[in-house]
Amino acid sequence: MIVAKRISRSSWKRGSLLFERSVSRFSSEKLAGVAEPSTMIVDILGNSSSSDVVPGNDPTYWELRKRAEDLDSFRKSKLGREAAFFSNQLNFTNRLADTQDGNHRISRSTLNTRLFQSHQYTSGISDEHTNRFRHKLLSGIPDFVKIVEVGPRDGLQNEKNMVPTAVKIELIKMLASSGLPVVEATSFVSPKWVPQLADAKDVMEAIRHIQDARFPVLTPNLKGFEAAIAAGAKEVAIFASASESFSKSNINCTIEESLARYSDVASAAKNSSIPVRGYISCVVGCPVEGKVSPSQVAYVAKELYNMGCYEISLGDTIGVGTPGTVIPMLEAVVDVIPIEILAVHFHDTYGQALSNILASLQMGIRTVDSSIAGLGGCPYAKGASGNVATEDVVYMLNGLGVNTNVKLQKLLLAGHFICKHLGRTSGSKAATALARTSALISKP
Repeated sequence: MIVAKRISRSSWKRGSLLFERSVSRFSSEKLAGVAEPSTMIVDILGNSSSSDVVPGNDPTYWELRKRAEDLDSFRKSKLGREAAFFSNQLNFTNRLADTQDGNHRISRSTLNTRLFQSHQYTSGISDEHTNRFRHKLLSGIPDFVKIVEVGPRDGLQNEKNMVPTAVKIELIKMLASSGLPVVEATSFVSPKWVPQLADAKDVMEAIRHIQDARFPVLTPNLKGFEAAIAAGAKEVAIFASASESFSKSNINCTIEESLARYSDVASAAKNSSIPVRGYISCVVGCPVEGKVSPSQVAYVAKELYNMGCYEISLGDTIGVGTPGTVIPMLEAVVDVIPIEILAVHFHDTYGQALSNILASLQMGIRTVDSSIAGLGGCPYAKGASGNVATEDVVYMLNGLGVNTNVKLQKLLLAGHFICKHLGRTSGSKAATALARTSALISKP
């Protein structure tokens, strides 16, 4: 039995009106930012210094009370919590609706049904609880992580159908506008081996004046380096393998031969004041040899470091790694070179990429490679699926309270753009889930 509080008739009428307005607002805003209904009715009706009356069997009072209890129960339900959460996203969507984004007109219907604009995710935990949680379990994770986007090169090089140069250029521009500090643009390799990137010179010409990000390019040899510099490249990357078999199948030479080749590139880059980034593939497993020794990875990493590579990315090319194999590999590498110059590059073949990234961050890694929409694979590594999706990485880091300076909503736009042109769904689980949720919440 509910015991009614004694309230004045004037207070009752005033409270009824205010509460009805609040309920109307509560419904129209889909629960966003409105106080708990049960608390609201007490706050409205519970403060009176006038003569008191008891509502008794007044149907208006009990109807109001029942509505408050129903709304209270709904708000505490799973559906109610989701509605409150998603209403924030709809408000954001409405603010972006019918706005101009570069050369792309964004309509409200497109944003509502296809692209779910995300917030900076905090797991719904207060700052106090988040800090305590991170202190206990994730204290080693850095406050800032640099993301290196490899989609335009590593992501598109494995596509069977040719991607128009204009599409590549527009994708790079969209990625740079999202706040990504580094976007690997293309590769100066022989079109015979990677025909998808035969337009490297045209791509570089179109993006050379963009100031928002750095655009390194892959150069497998001195000839490729010279072509890259002539095209306006200001940063290059070289790639070696920790697996002898994979080195032979991928770049047609042994590990030692590849290191001698890259030494020439590194020397030329140093003379031209061009930064060099190094990649190591197959750091935990090889499609031919199987398990790769951590000591072998450490040896190759040390050689690249001695050449002058400012950063070395450790790649699980076929995605077989788990934290149980990644951590010993990292321990071996950091024994010979500073951890500050290391990055990690995980493929998600077995769904282990995010867990491997988290373990790497706990080890002290501060740079992560990823690919928009999970694009990628390796032409010479059978069974290797795409890279970990940039959207998934940013979503996770946002939830951990780690800053990246990357706007997730703009990544979603870029991912949608390239997937539409490729005629496929996104490989990002976060993008897929957010788009599906947005479509559901936008239905009348």
